[in-house]
Amino acid sequence: MSEPVDPVSRAFLGVERSATGQRWVSRLDQAGQNRALAMAQVHGIPELIARVLAGRGVTLDDAPGFLDPTIRNLMPEPYSLIDCEKAAIRLADAVARREKVAIFGDYDVDGAASSALLARFLRHFGVDAEIYIPDRIFEGYGPNAAALRQLVAGGAQLIVTVDCGSTSHEALAAAAEERCDVVVIDHHQMGHELPPCQALVNPNRQDDLSGQGHLCAAGVVFIVLVATARLLRERGDGRTKGLDLLGLLDLVALATVCDVVPLKGLNRAYVVKGLLTARHMGNAGLAALFRKAGLGGPVTPYHLGFLIGPRINAGGRIGDAALGSRLLTLDDPAMADSIAAQLDDLNRERQAMEAAMLMEAEAEVIAEYGTGENAAVIVTARENWHPGIVGLLAARLKEKFKRPAFAIAFDPSGRGTGSGRSIPGFDMGRMVRAAVDDGLLVKGGGHAMAAGLTVERSKLGLLRAHFEAVAEKTVPDLVANHMLKIDGALAASGATLALIDQMEQAGPYGSGHSQPVFALPAHRITDSRLIGTSHVKVTLQGMDGSRLDGIAFRAGDTPLGQLLLSSRGQTLHVAGSLGADHWQGSRRIQLRILDAAKAV
Repeated sequence: MSEPVDPVSRAFLGVERSATGQRWVSRLDQAGQNRALAMAQVHGIPELIARVLAGRGVTLDDAPGFLDPTIRNLMPEPYSLIDCEKAAIRLADAVARREKVAIFGDYDVDGAASSALLARFLRHFGVDAEIYIPDRIFEGYGPNAAALRQLVAGGAQLIVTVDCGSTSHEALAAAAEERCDVVVIDHHQMGHELPPCQALVNPNRQDDLSGQGHLCAAGVVFIVLVATARLLRERGDGRTKGLDLLGLLDLVALATVCDVVPLKGLNRAYVVKGLLTARHMGNAGLAALFRKAGLGGPVTPYHLGFLIGPRINAGGRIGDAALGSRLLTLDDPAMADSIAAQLDDLNRERQAMEAAMLMEAEAEVIAEYGTGENAAVIVTARENWHPGIVGLLAARLKEKFKRPAFAIAFDPSGRGTGSGRSIPGFDMGRMVRAAVDDGLLVKGGGHAMAAGLTVERSKLGLLRAHFEAVAEKTVPDLVANHMLKIDGALAASGATLALIDQMEQAGPYGSGHSQPVFALPAHRITDSRLIGTSHVKVTLQGMDGSRLDGIAFRAGDTPLGQLLLSSRGQTLHVAGSLGADHWQGSRRIQLRILDAAKAV
């Protein structure tokens, strides 16, 4: 007898190279299939859910708890985080003394949500905290000495930095000179040296052994607030009886989804329970944004990540960076509607700017690299670009050219602010840090999938050559071996609301817990057309005549979009993720098309 062939070693449906240049493979190897079968048999989990869990590394023993994550079971002992006890004591003292507290937050969604979370907690105890969000362009990321001195001059007796501060040695030293206590609550990577502060709570500290390094800043803030509430209760503060910490989980869920941290452990409970809170629309600011975004149906991670997050971020990118945090602290629906309208307008302006910049960037890529296929890394740069949008631009270039990509905005003085996005398997942060060490960058850092940098125009050519020399060692192989992992095959008739409901039991999906991908074998394209400026909508028909609508977002000018548009009446293998659209009170099934290949 011959040995069984591992499904991962052969192409799924025989697709060796798809429209997007990927090889299709089964997500489950033989061991994974055995694990899925055991989950179904031992725990009575539906086979499809068992396959989804097994394909994402969930073990047999962990499966029941994974399907029902709770804050109670997954919340660590708060004091297991280094300095959490110190932070809780200092915050409880501030509450008891009714001190003036200033919150210094980052300008992204995590910073806005963390700031609002802490401000709402303090407000419950009668402490009105001032929130300070720096200007992305003029102040940059993190605390600066001038801003902290300004807060102290304004009467701040305690400054709490959230989603920043771990590496702000100079700025925190300035606060220490002013004899103002600082508590840092953060989650970013940091070295061994600690800045001067009263407490630094960061599960990514070198000496922190809590195992909570996957949390976003808001997730860490929530743990500190749990500890602070417990301490106040032990001190006999009766106001803790009316405190609803779980009612603040909508903010934690928003930050967790938008900061794209892994949806594992406590993060899963944060999102699952936070979505339930968000659906009650108790936060006036969030409710206003949902109305402005035209939310249909119950709140999902998609709504947080793609409707709410970009609107909050728009303030930090091209407008008033404090709008988002201000909105999330509001209880007045009229005021919330006003700020939500401003953010919505800014988001539309941001979209228009991004589209114009993308056209320029793609033209530069073609001029500099041709089709881009011979480049290991793409670096684009212009003087007229908005520095608040270069990260989005880099992400679009990475998606289009399937390579690590950077976009750099130069100011009139010749100094450029840039951002990069990477592909799986290539550590962009390490490459950027090496360029700093080699004197090619003024500053820079990041992690495996994203990085930021500052560069002088005179060094741009050398930087391009350096990045290319580093990336060409591994990126070509990563691109050549690019694979789309398929969870299973499905016919149009099998795409039902019941199936979607089953899949949602294994959710929420996001970073580290990817949306299931199904292949629809040999389905006929009965209709295909361009909608909006770049989306491709199709209707698929199975062999039994059943039909399913699908959409490929931003695919109009891509090989995938061109294949779909030119294949009306033909048969294709199509791969994508299933979802339910809510339209005029009814749920409709839709396939989000990720890839396609000719059926031969």
